[in-house]
Amino acid sequence: MQRAQKFAYQIMNGFDKNYRWFLRITRGAQERFEKRLWLESQQANRDRINQYDESVSNVVAELYDAINPNHVTHEFWLEMKLAYTKLIADHPQFELAETFYNSVICRIFKHDCISDDMMFVQSTRCYLPGKKERDEVIYAFDTTGTVRHMYDHIFDTFAFNTPFADLERDKHNLDLGLRKVFTPEELSTVHTVEMLRAVFYRGKAAYLIGRICLSDKTLPFVIALRINKSHQIFVDALLTESSDLSVIFGFARSYFMADIDHPAEVVAFLQELLPNKKHFELYISLGFDKHGKTEFFRNYTQHLMASDDNYELAPGIKGLVMAVFHLPSYGIVFKVIKDEFAESKKITRDFVKNRYNLVKTSDRIGRMADTHEYMNFTFNLARIDPELLTYLQDTCASSLTISGNTLTINHLYIERRMTPLNIYLAQETDPEKIRNAIDELGLCIKQIALANIFPGDMLHKNFGISKHGRVIFYDYDEICFMNERNFRKMPKTDDPFAVDTLSVGPNDVFPEQFEHFIVGKKHLKDLLKELHGDLMTPEYWQKIQRMCKEGKYLNFTPYNPKKSFFYHPEKKYDYLTL
Repeated sequence: MQRAQKFAYQIMNGFDKNYRWFLRITRGAQERFEKRLWLESQQANRDRINQYDESVSNVVAELYDAINPNHVTHEFWLEMKLAYTKLIADHPQFELAETFYNSVICRIFKHDCISDDMMFVQSTRCYLPGKKERDEVIYAFDTTGTVRHMYDHIFDTFAFNTPFADLERDKHNLDLGLRKVFTPEELSTVHTVEMLRAVFYRGKAAYLIGRICLSDKTLPFVIALRINKSHQIFVDALLTESSDLSVIFGFARSYFMADIDHPAEVVAFLQELLPNKKHFELYISLGFDKHGKTEFFRNYTQHLMASDDNYELAPGIKGLVMAVFHLPSYGIVFKVIKDEFAESKKITRDFVKNRYNLVKTSDRIGRMADTHEYMNFTFNLARIDPELLTYLQDTCASSLTISGNTLTINHLYIERRMTPLNIYLAQETDPEKIRNAIDELGLCIKQIALANIFPGDMLHKNFGISKHGRVIFYDYDEICFMNERNFRKMPKTDDPFAVDTLSVGPNDVFPEQFEHFIVGKKHLKDLLKELHGDLMTPEYWQKIQRMCKEGKYLNFTPYNPKKSFFYHPEKKYDYLTL
């Protein structure tokens, strides 16, 4: 028992060390924002993601130095979990500590020992928010005076080390913004404004996030901050709609940098603002992606017990690299790398994994869906549609193990389910919605390129459309950095219907050909050329390459640009600013 307690303490010590590193990187976000260190911000995101696995590896190495896991009894692991449970009973990040323990056990047993007696498959605590915990994560601002007085108090509380460009102007804009949302009668019923103490940093923006409480309702209350080239902060927008906040916390965006000591309480507060967001989505958005995976698994297993539908092939055209299936009643898809790829795919399995990791650690700018990797994921064989099982056995046999009534897939990704764009365009009849989808498609491709990623396979079947009408890319096996491709004009030959293949290099890309395969039907091609014809020219792509080479980092505003206090109708895409 003493040895089990010692190792439990080592794991907790490893978690605490990991969380200190997490916060050290996170707390640097304010300085990076104030000094406009945008490339450093991207590197910090990568470092924070990678640092977790390094911490787990260090703890596992320490344990292996002391014991041979194969030579200890099952009772030892039970004793160690019990000892660890006692150690984290009053820990402010108890839920993250449970996940860290799970990561250590999974690493030791190669994800082959997922049970609640060995791990925290289910949490040992049911978190119930209390006033003490809430007071530790929020500020409550006095609203008995004027609106202007409230704003004075807010900006006195949130201190920065660089000045505002014109704080009086910003307070005036915020005052007018609030009066556009509420009538004088409604404003008179406001009794509290609660703001999370942490500032949320991402990209080239920072957010003060909270809610405004009236007598009969509460609404989000989000102040979006930007910084100009003179290193002066300004308020860009006031957001009071749940849809705006939902997009800010979207699954296709990079994780926030927010200095949080009590994550369970912060997530509880955020879920009150965003009741349609699941716990795991909010944890992931805060950068706790490993714990988000734990919360996902718990939510998913609860859903399985409350449902009886079968897993089926996902709607849409079957992929050349991934087998994709879903549970119709649950909003995610499962993606499994196939054993063999079509001849046109000159890539390997390891290359595909590398591409998915590249997206994970890149700025996804709201245009690339986040994915989460799982090992030895089990399914009830009785709930696998026969057509799906046959397809998986034909295409992914090396990833499958069937034992009794259980199908185990040794490696897969999960991803938010969206409507494939090709299906959406085939079913939609509203010309305005079709035009918006094609416009969004062009913007999606452009913005991914501006984030230094060439999407590669840009067939519209590889894009999805969200419930907010936003087009998002989700097929990553051919992505690369912009400097890895040579964008050029089509070589000329005497035969107008032939391509001079002798002068074509392996990394050559001919944008003139894009119109022939991004979308199929002529009216959609014409629409894409009308809205984003520059995509079909090598000059456009060469310009983006130069911008990426120079290290230019653009601002991708997640909310509607019309919400900006500085919006100009003639600048349709003003949110793409340096």
